[in-house]
Order: sequence, then structure tokens, then C-alpha cells
Amino acid sequence: MASAPRLYCPAQLVVGTTLDLPATAARHAQVLRLQPGDPVTLFGGSSAACAGGEFEARVVAMGRQQVQVVVGAHHAIEREPARELHLAIGVPANERMDWLVEKATELGVALIQPLMTERSVVRLEDERAKKKSAHWSSIAVAACEQCGRNKVPLVRDTTTLVSWLRQSADAQHPLRLLLSLRPGTTALTETLHRQPDRMRAVTLLSGPEGGLSLAEEEGAIAQGFLPVSLGARVLRSETAALAALTLLG
Repeated sequence: MASAPRLYCPAQLVVGTTLDLPATAARHAQVLRLQPGDPVTLFGGSSAACAGGEFEARVVAMGRQQVQVVVGAHHAIEREPARELHLAIGVPANERMDWLVEKATELGVALIQPLMTERSVVRLEDERAKKKSAHWSSIAVAACEQCGRNKVPLVRDTTTLVSWLRQSADAQHPLRLLLSLRPGTTALTETLHRQPDRMRAVTLLSGPEGGLSLAEEEGAIAQGFLPVSLGARVLRSETAALAALTLLG
């Protein structure tokens, strides 16, 4: 038996109440050609109005633009990794960032910070940057609907690496890692083995195509980032970030 479609509904969900789905969720329900009586699963991500977990629900009315559901039983289910993972990434070119956001969400990342660096091909500023952040947030929502997560990762507005490092100087994450190709860098797996008491939350910094410059790496290290390696092979920027998240998760 197929599972009920999952819909992101950042609203106050109360068992037994009837509500209109938000516009995006309603469009999703219409695309799926749901009909009155069909079951759905609702989750609210990390919104303040949401109790967390997920809710059973059933469609009771379908209109041209409006979809009504009645909220059923609540299940306090979360499918998060054992540690909180933050990813700061030099934005890759073309559509690779879309793919990266999708896969990082599936792997359990809690926060994504897009960065512009010295070697970044993509340059995002002002209104274009905000539109991109909204676009990536929608990709994260769709990935959560697909993979079963009930907490949607936060996708921050794009900023420069220099600004982000300055702002993150007082970050509370006990372990901050920098993916680096410099010779003699300790393997990520070895670093994790050496730092078990600092593994409850991790910030991972990874560069764009071509990696971070030497000056950028030195700046990150000065802010407490530990350089780590994924091995002898040179991976694409999006592959390296996802490989590291897999090991950290």
C-alpha cells in the first residue's frame, strides 16, 4: 500500500480541526490530483506554530485554488541525524547548488549557508540573492516531503566568506571543519575519532569549484576551523560536501 503524500504545512496543526492548506501545499495537492477522502501527511518543519513531528490528515474539499483537510492523529516522529549539521558552501555554478541543497537536506543538514568566495563563478547580490535563497528553501521543502524529514533546514541568504567568518567568530558549535586539499591534512574520519566529545554539533566549510584560496583557508583556520581531508582524490565541490555530510551523519 502506498504511503500518504507528505505536504509541508507551516501552520498551527490541531487534531480534529479543519483548515485550508497554504497556497504551496494546496498546489501540490492539486498536482497530485488528490480527491476528497484521500489521506495526506502534514508537517510544519521548524515553524513556531508547529508542534513538531507529523500529522495524519484527510482531504475534505478540493477547489480551484483552495484545498481543505481535517487534521488527524499526531505522531512525534523525527528523522534527524544524531548531531546538528551546518553546511557553509561556496556556491557552485549552473544548477549544481539546486542539486546540493536537495541532497544535503536528504542527508540531514540543519542549516545551509551559501557563500561567495574569491573563486566563485556565481555572484549573487541584493534581490537576486533573496530570490535564490527562496528558491533553495523551496527545494529543501520538497526534499523533506520526499525523504520523510519533518524539520526543514534553514537556507540563509548568500553572503561573502569574509563576512560570514567575521560573524561566526563566536559560533557555539564545538567542532568546525574545513575541507582542504593542502598536503598533510588530517583525514576527516581520523578527526572525528579524535574529537568524540565535540561531535554533538558540527559546522562544515567547503569551497566552490577550485576550492578556497590559501588566504581564505588561513582566515578560516584563524577562526578555529580544523582542516580535514577526504582522501587523495580531488572531488567536485558538491561531491566533497555531500561525502563529508555522509560521514558526519
